[in-house]
Amino acid sequence: MNSSLITQTLQQGTAIPAHPLALTSARKLDERRQRALSRYYIASGVGGLAVGVHTTQFEIRDPGIDLYQPVLELASEEMNRADEQRSVPLLRVAGICGDTAQATKEATLARDTGYHFGLLSLSALKQADEATLIAHCKTVSDIIPVFGFYLQPDVGGHLLPYSFWRRFCEIENIAAIKMAPFNRYHTLDVIRAVAESGREDIALYTGNDDNIVLDLITPFRFQSAGQQLERRIVGGLLGHWAVWTSKAVEILKKCQQVAKSGTAIPLSLLHHNTEVTDCNAVLFDVANRFAGCIPGIHEVLRRQGLLEGIWCLNPDETLGPGQLAEIDRIYESYPHLNDDAFVKAHLDEWLSG
Repeated sequence: MNSSLITQTLQQGTAIPAHPLALTSARKLDERRQRALSRYYIASGVGGLAVGVHTTQFEIRDPGIDLYQPVLELASEEMNRADEQRSVPLLRVAGICGDTAQATKEATLARDTGYHFGLLSLSALKQADEATLIAHCKTVSDIIPVFGFYLQPDVGGHLLPYSFWRRFCEIENIAAIKMAPFNRYHTLDVIRAVAESGREDIALYTGNDDNIVLDLITPFRFQSAGQQLERRIVGGLLGHWAVWTSKAVEILKKCQQVAKSGTAIPLSLLHHNTEVTDCNAVLFDVANRFAGCIPGIHEVLRRQGLLEGIWCLNPDETLGPGQLAEIDRIYESYPHLNDDAFVKAHLDEWLSG
């Protein structure tokens, strides 16, 4: 493992899609299509994959389902294959959940399977006080470098104040933070905490699927102790980027170019932010409080031929009322955002072998 290249890629910023779960109609793992998804993302130009995360469905850990290790291994095998042809290795991020006993077990498995970072969800510790949460994060970070995760409450997260993030930044083995509270105030809490900590080595990634473009082009500035501090969000680790991924990579590159230039933000990018957010509202089923967020992603992948159906491990998890018609609408409204032609040109290749 070339750790310096991995660190450089993480800190420069890249696109990391949250990897979905491919199932058969019997709700069993569809290994062929699971591999095809990984190949699609890699061919799209992403810099890494996040596996075993919310988009992969938390139920993969349930007894009797037991898919956490298999999906990590499948993605790792595809990244190994791709890395043989790459000068810069793909970043490997594994979702880590549960209480400290479960989280340390998952962190050990992720590390031993070749993953570089653990995206640490704190959803299982909603009743824990701040000191307990910090101790939990420290314990996991002793096993694998941690990718912090601020998950919005509507899909299982809980509010984490500035004081938590400021203490979180004092943990040595923190590599990055994914901010996904879908809330400007809470996002600023994280960025200010990192800026005021003085930690230049913690990379900031957007998980705010409702504000992707603006997150990536905004300079975040704070006054502290008579000094002006500035931090930027360098990349994205996003469920939204599990679809139309090659176009997402293009969007990220445009945002990074504007951020690097220091020039005025083009109005076209601001319009683009509105378009992407409109699409996300549909794909994530905001109208039904995110009930269909994973099936919405699956429906796009099904239309492209990457998935056979939209099945989830939970049979009750399906498209929300009106969501299908809304997906039709965004396809018609924003044809420049989909990558159907790219997928069609390579689908047979990704599904073979």
